[in-house]
Amino acid sequence: MESIKSIFWKPDPAAQLRKCNALIRKNTRELDRHISTLRTLETKNRNLIIASSKSRHNTPAQTRLLAVELIRIRKQSTRLATSRAQLQSVMMQVSEAFSVRKIEGSIKASTSVMKDVNSLVKLPELTGTMRELSHELVKAGIIEEMVEEALLGEDELLEEEGEEEVERVLEELMGKREAGPSVPVEEPGQEEEVGLEEDPGLEDMRQRLAILKS
Repeated sequence: MESIKSIFWKPDPAAQLRKCNALIRKNTRELDRHISTLRTLETKNRNLIIASSKSRHNTPAQTRLLAVELIRIRKQSTRLATSRAQLQSVMMQVSEAFSVRKIEGSIKASTSVMKDVNSLVKLPELTGTMRELSHELVKAGIIEEMVEEALLGEDELLEEEGEEEVERVLEELMGKREAGPSVPVEEPGQEEEVGLEEDPGLEDMRQRLAILKS
């Protein structure tokens, strides 16, 4: 029935706006869920760093590896918070575009909305629902058809953590005196070379972070 109606009548602008806003709110809730998970991981990781620095069974290299994980968690949180702000900007611009359409009878494609949507579509956390939103925005005439782009990989999302950045985290959590001399940061794949038993909480935290990244 809806397909037959669409042949003879144009889409209802009010219904289109409601659908777009519903999709934006859905994406916002998804981001909030991921941000909340990252906050939990950050708190747990901070506690693991402090416990590791005091443990006789852990080496400075293991403590610094935890600091690297904390830096990555914080960077992901910042990225998702920025994406959330972009979503709110999209919602305001979409509402404004429909208001203009009500007055002028037409909608002009917005390069600003298209840029934000294009950026958000590439986020692994929002791929499916953002594609659905972009489809609705194209139907409404707010953005133009977008070329399919590859998702951002983990290497693009997370930059290399420098030695100074690791030192700042250790000083923040343990104080300047306890941060200790510089020790080369172990790569995640090399942690078995340390030769000492790892805190089981570290493995649990890594598994949660891996699930979030996927």
